[in-house]
Amino acid sequence: MSDSLFNPTLTRRRFLQATGIAGAAGSIGLGSQLISVEKAQAETPATTGQTVITKSFCHQCPARCGIDVYTTNGRIHAIYGTLDNPLSNGKLCPKGHYGVYLTYDADRIKGPMKRTNPKKGRNEDPKFVPISWDEALDIVAGRLNALREKGESHRFAVLTGRGWGYTDVGLLAEFGKLYGTPNYNLGHSSMCSDASETVKHIMDGHHAYSAYDYSNCNYLLVFGAGFLEAFRPYNGNMQNWGKMRTKSPKTKVTVVDVHLNTTGSAADRLLLIKPGRDGALALAMAHVILTEGLWDKNFVGDFTDGINRFKTGATIPLTVSQEDVEAWKQTRAEAAAKKEAAAKKAAEAREKALAEIEKLKKAVKEAKGDEKAALEKKLAEAQKKQNEADAKAKLIAEQRAALEKDKKPEAAPVVGSPLFNEKWTVGLIEWWNVELKDRTPEWAAEVSGIPAKDIITVAREFATTKPAVALFERGASAHTNGVYNGMAIHALNALTGNMFAKGGLRGYQMKTAWAKLPIKVEDYQDDYAKNGPWKKFPRIDMVKTKKWPLAKNMMQEIAINHLKGEPYKLDTAIIYMTGAVFSGPDCTKWEDAWREVFVIDTSPYPGETNKFADLILPDHTYLERLQIADTYPYEGYPISMIRTPAIKPLYDTKVFGDMIIELGKRIKGPTADYYKKVDNTENIIKWMCEGFKEKPGDNGVVDFETFKAKGVWYRKPYAYLQKDGVFYEWDGKGYNKVLTEAEVKEKVMPTPTGKFEFKVTELEHHADYVQEKFGLSHERAPFPQWIEPKHGGDGDLHFVSPKLAGQAEGRSSNLPHVSAMIQPVQGGKREVFLEIHPEAAAKRGIQDGDIVRIKNKIGEIRVRARVTHTTRPDTVVLPMIHGHWAQGRWAEAKDRLPSGSTNEVTENLSEPLSGLACYHSGLVSVQKA
Repeated sequence: MSDSLFNPTLTRRRFLQATGIAGAAGSIGLGSQLISVEKAQAETPATTGQTVITKSFCHQCPARCGIDVYTTNGRIHAIYGTLDNPLSNGKLCPKGHYGVYLTYDADRIKGPMKRTNPKKGRNEDPKFVPISWDEALDIVAGRLNALREKGESHRFAVLTGRGWGYTDVGLLAEFGKLYGTPNYNLGHSSMCSDASETVKHIMDGHHAYSAYDYSNCNYLLVFGAGFLEAFRPYNGNMQNWGKMRTKSPKTKVTVVDVHLNTTGSAADRLLLIKPGRDGALALAMAHVILTEGLWDKNFVGDFTDGINRFKTGATIPLTVSQEDVEAWKQTRAEAAAKKEAAAKKAAEAREKALAEIEKLKKAVKEAKGDEKAALEKKLAEAQKKQNEADAKAKLIAEQRAALEKDKKPEAAPVVGSPLFNEKWTVGLIEWWNVELKDRTPEWAAEVSGIPAKDIITVAREFATTKPAVALFERGASAHTNGVYNGMAIHALNALTGNMFAKGGLRGYQMKTAWAKLPIKVEDYQDDYAKNGPWKKFPRIDMVKTKKWPLAKNMMQEIAINHLKGEPYKLDTAIIYMTGAVFSGPDCTKWEDAWREVFVIDTSPYPGETNKFADLILPDHTYLERLQIADTYPYEGYPISMIRTPAIKPLYDTKVFGDMIIELGKRIKGPTADYYKKVDNTENIIKWMCEGFKEKPGDNGVVDFETFKAKGVWYRKPYAYLQKDGVFYEWDGKGYNKVLTEAEVKEKVMPTPTGKFEFKVTELEHHADYVQEKFGLSHERAPFPQWIEPKHGGDGDLHFVSPKLAGQAEGRSSNLPHVSAMIQPVQGGKREVFLEIHPEAAAKRGIQDGDIVRIKNKIGEIRVRARVTHTTRPDTVVLPMIHGHWAQGRWAEAKDRLPSGSTNEVTENLSEPLSGLACYHSGLVSVQKA
């Protein structure tokens, strides 16, 4: 443990800031004594004891739930969900209260620090010394200005994790344009969930996360997404789970995963699939839906003659042939003959019944006494029955006439015209011919390990239980075939007509009515910014080059590229809310890279990154910040939150956005003028809130002050709805405006075709790249299909490292009470367990509770085994929170086995289309230690 990190020599200013007492210059040495927050706050002057409730939003996952922060005597003591926030609804998930513990974490970094030990390594003490903010920012600005003077500004980079909005990561685009670097915001999304965004982008036109209407959903099909563990928004998911599972009809849930997690334990059905084989299951489901005629014809379309030609193994022609015309004529003739025969049969039955009535009438006239009474009764019953039959026939005839009144005559098929009339989809028949016709349940059973009967059952349930949702995340997509897996799964939503539908995949997040800033970056760019040598260089991660033409970010490539000097070496890097030294695949490469780079870490907590940092410029904790953010997709309508500081900063920290602005003021040239004009993030927020005057929130938010008071701005509902193949737009009173095809393309499905693409235009354009990476012909490249995954590492067991519900943006491992509940299904407390099946354990002589070694060609870590039937015999599972080795005293405790990250045995492989790191495709061997 680094003594200089936890016990730096503190200046009087910093000490007094920590204790809440105003002070002046001077210094005191505290030796090796840790300052406890309790002691510091005990010296805070007495106050009235009044409790203040401050509006803010949570930091523990991407959801951004609204929270009420309770503060008494200047100390935070409680956090609750905001009642009138549409996302939190007065509720929080189990990790929503972490903010109190994180604010008062005794291991917090208390101010800017500078490294004095030039040697970098896990076991090297950085020997940090405290410095002032002015000195720290001057050091960074000096390096940046020097790079600019040498024409090497491209060698400066900012690596980002969780960006909240325009006042933090959102500021970096302007900084990059003014300073001159392509590396102004190297995001972490390639180590998060870029494959799912890529799938949505290329198939329905939105490079974004989907919004789902869970509360009205009747069937939920989950592929490799921890819906009750880590899928966004977690709090909203739990609330909707309660609605789904208690409403009538109850939502049926099927989970596809490699192990039993919380979601699987609560579902109606759990299918334990071989890792990376989710796409095979989805393809077979599509095969069943089509062969059994269960697709949604209003959304997808239908054959021109209404005859289902989806037959296993049969190729379907794209256009109508003369034989099809003759078959259509024959079908029409047979239908007409059948109708005529039915009418003739009905007429004969009526004549027979009338004749029987006449016979009874005659018999009544001739009969006497009791016989006459009996015949009269029988006659009355016969007449009543016939009258009812005549009335029913008349009603049916009138109903048929009404239905046929406005019905256009069915057009005869024309030779050469499309055999399948596509409605809101493109390429279904071609997809069937090149892929789906042979993807039977029996084939998928061999590939996936899921029995064919279960595949058929789930396919039928999903197609016939409407509305329904099929969703997926890294369990299905963090593989070398991840995008093609995701395409097959997402296609199920379109085949069943659940796109943009009530109770289905509702849409995508609408934009907030922020006002634009009253200052233009272009007015402050100098010649270097506009045309400097930095413009000749690609990003260090090679995104949007021939190497990664479709990827948005490639963070896992940065360390490798730097070490190789391809395309160049980095000089200086700022790290914000990301820690690839722990979380990146083959993460020890980052240790090698950061030894060569001047690293500036901004975390307010100790961690693996700041072991290699040259400067630490600590951010506020989130309850000390003023910050804004748009929510991640919930139900599609726009929602934005504001964090208002619940307390003044405890220590000498600075919010990241203001740190960037202060750095900008020190860059030579007009960049400094721009940032002096902006001055601080509070100005930005006030400017942006001016947009609320024209579009006030449903809760009355119209400006900065009302935004702070409410904590949230939103405008319901989502603007668009698809129902029975017709798209509608909300007009203020209802979904009354019918959209044209052109409007659907512009507003709802902005793909090149304006439709959901089974045949993906983007992949047609990159067919050469697809062929190079997957070996697929140009003909096959655009379609969802089965591709065998490639597995990194080596060994005889699949290795998967999922997230747990207790994980909170990388800080959970240093919170003792979190560890007590971290792995609920397997009973993990104080440490997390490796899930290993009894069959696999027995072969290796491993018993429950044994310490085992996980190893492959990448590295080796140790962990405690949990022998359990909750995973497949060919798969071991270790949550990725295991093994923090520099995150604080609790995380580093020796009896908690902080032996190394799961990523020390995860090879750095990436899915070629999205660039997503393949965290779930590894192979390892497991041995008793």
